[in-house]
Amino acid sequence: MNLKGRNFITLLDFTPQEIGHLIDLSLKLKQEKKEGKAHRHLEGKNIVLLFQKDSTRTRCAFEVGALDLGMGVTYLGPSGSQMGKKESVKDTARVLGRMYDGIEFRGYLHSDVEQLAEHGGVPVWNGLTDMYHPTQILADFLTVKENFGKLEGIKFSYVGDARNNMGNSLMIGSAKMGLHFTAVAPRELWPDASLVEHCREIAKETGATITLTEDTIAGTKDADVIYTDVWVSMGEPKDVWHSRIKQLSDYQVDKAMMDNASKNAIFMHCLPAFHGIDTEIGIQIANEFKEEHPRVKNGEMEVTDEVIESPQSVVFEEAENRMHTIKAVMLATMSDSYE
Repeated sequence: MNLKGRNFITLLDFTPQEIGHLIDLSLKLKQEKKEGKAHRHLEGKNIVLLFQKDSTRTRCAFEVGALDLGMGVTYLGPSGSQMGKKESVKDTARVLGRMYDGIEFRGYLHSDVEQLAEHGGVPVWNGLTDMYHPTQILADFLTVKENFGKLEGIKFSYVGDARNNMGNSLMIGSAKMGLHFTAVAPRELWPDASLVEHCREIAKETGATITLTEDTIAGTKDADVIYTDVWVSMGEPKDVWHSRIKQLSDYQVDKAMMDNASKNAIFMHCLPAFHGIDTEIGIQIANEFKEEHPRVKNGEMEVTDEVIESPQSVVFEEAENRMHTIKAVMLATMSDSYE
């Protein structure tokens, strides 16, 4: 399967077979790294990481993955380029595309990564936008496959704000790969209706199902995977915290929710997670909202510390898999051969 020259913007652009191929390639590269086997298939090439939003996992995964493949890496952080300030996205794409063999973008507007892909002339990879986070979903599905040996037929419950980039992308990925996806969220935080309908059309071909519910008990009953994300995304104003906690405090993933899932259920989170008072924001949230919202009194928001530190939690394996899957995406879209 040859994906050379393809952009990686959203999983909507890829067939189930192509997504499966990328996951299998990730497994191969992961095994080679564990064995200490070099795979510098892209020696001499260079990529640029264009970040409007800071990130630990995305930056490290792209940098280490690129270095493992033999490439040079330039990181341009939030203040590191003139894109959108003194220079248009289109012009930035045409400049970077002449200096680099691949462009990664992590930022706000999905239209920005689409412009980079349209005008860059080299593969462009979406490291996160306001609509989609496709590299995260590859890591998530690699983790699911490692734990259950399959993707098709897995009962996958996403709990929380289901209309964000993670809710969108996990729903798309599930539809493509035959998982039974349930969004467990207040109705006003459900995914866009047109995207839901599109995913249900895809699901008809793969055996997947797409379910939306406000009921936390029904929505997580016998689930194989319980997945959640932060309640307030980076870039949203501070005053959102109050309304979002009020909306979602009943959707906190706790031991009772995990006990309602299947016996072998795993807990997943794309990180970072608020599960204690060991961060500045965790302390701030605990102090500001502990009286009105007792469930967040210890800085625990979308998940309790008990759950994220439990044997059911695979969040750090999931984080590591960002590196292996991103490496697979870069290799597949920049090379004819993976041998």
